[in-house]
Amino acid sequence: WKTLKEIGLSFNLDFLVVAAGGTGEKGGGGGGGLRTSYGSTSGGGSSNESSLALAIGTPYTVTVGAPGGRTSAGGDSVLDTITSLGGGSGNNYNVAYPAGGSGGGGAGGSFSAAWSNGNLGTANQGFKGGNTGSNIAVGGGGGGASAVGGNANPSYYTSGNGGAGLEVNIIGGTGNYYAGGGGGGNDSNTAGTGGIGGGGNGCQGNGCTQPNGTTNTGGGGGGGHRFTSRTNGFGGSGVVIVRYSNTRTITVGAGLTAATTTVGTDKVTTFTSGTGTITFS
Repeated sequence: WKTLKEIGLSFNLDFLVVAAGGTGEKGGGGGGGLRTSYGSTSGGGSSNESSLALAIGTPYTVTVGAPGGRTSAGGDSVLDTITSLGGGSGNNYNVAYPAGGSGGGGAGGSFSAAWSNGNLGTANQGFKGGNTGSNIAVGGGGGGASAVGGNANPSYYTSGNGGAGLEVNIIGGTGNYYAGGGGGGNDSNTAGTGGIGGGGNGCQGNGCTQPNGTTNTGGGGGGGHRFTSRTNGFGGSGVVIVRYSNTRTITVGAGLTAATTTVGTDKVTTFTSGTGTITFS
């Protein structure tokens, strides 16, 4: 008798793959890239993707993106062939950092557009960060999965808000938002607020504490003062969620932290950290 694996039995599942958010510098950190087949839209204003066809008995890789450093994007999240890119760090005064799933906010300053403009996001994953213009005291907001980061207002010394994340209710219920951008930091006036979906608020003043993005949302970290010695403002870790028929059983390999619940006639497995493989039977 042939096994189910040998005869190629397959099934489809829905997914949400969110990368870790970017770190806030002067500009807010960008939200992590967001790709999903559940609902009507994906990150960056694209349509939702097709569900993923998997084979019974075949191992598939899962990676949950971890927060990155100050000079790099957040960690990527992976489900088999689906990869979401980590959010970009916010730019700092006279330093421009790489782009990511959603771009980090600009840092301000008329000396170079490279750091006063927000970084671009990635198509089908997230939006760009906000700009600042010529005022070095304000930061732009990080981009989010469903909106561009807010521009700073140099005339009024106010920083940009983080772009909104995207509502994806794959776990059931409503109001589940992911990959919001971090708010821009400010030297002495009004800092930006983080975007819904885990974005950290910006902070105001030298030595202020920059809020981190919310864990397992892919929210970007909040921006801060341009000269602050930073120990916070990191992006929130990513998350990978799969939804499939309750007639299937999932086996989670070593290295992954996961929990499975039942929603109606489906099972939902949420991966909150690690790298490993999963197999269905």
